[in-house]
Amino acid sequence: MKLPFLAAILSLTATLAGADPVKVASPFTVAETIDRLEATVTGAGATVFARINHAGGAESVGESLNPMELLIFGNPKLGTAALQADPQAGMLLPLRVLAYQDTDGQVWLSYEQPVEMLEGFDVPADAMVVQKMTGALANLTAKALEN
Repeated sequence: MKLPFLAAILSLTATLAGADPVKVASPFTVAETIDRLEATVTGAGATVFARINHAGGAESVGESLNPMELLIFGNPKLGTAALQADPQAGMLLPLRVLAYQDTDGQVWLSYEQPVEMLEGFDVPADAMVVQKMTGALANLTAKALEN
């Protein structure tokens, strides 16, 4: 019983470690970037499930981080197909986009490509849901960063 569990964890760890997230430079502050993304997501009819201020969390325990916020959102019409293919995909869905400021002061939007995110689950890489999630992430982040 322990061996399959360990194999699954090692597989997931290798998948996450090997994945290169998409990074897109933002001309706005972290808060403005996430505000704009949130407005774009809701304007597109998707649901925002959570907005997490990691820097605020660090501050609450006397620590510090550069500005960093995570937006968790999705569209049940889209995500349900992935969950039907493999309910364990629910560990990675809904979608997540991180806005953060690096040590040089540059703000970035970052997210994992759905094909990489769902690798190792029973969701085919060429499934329509994966293509739609990929397009949605690219379009939503690009629109949020328009001047």
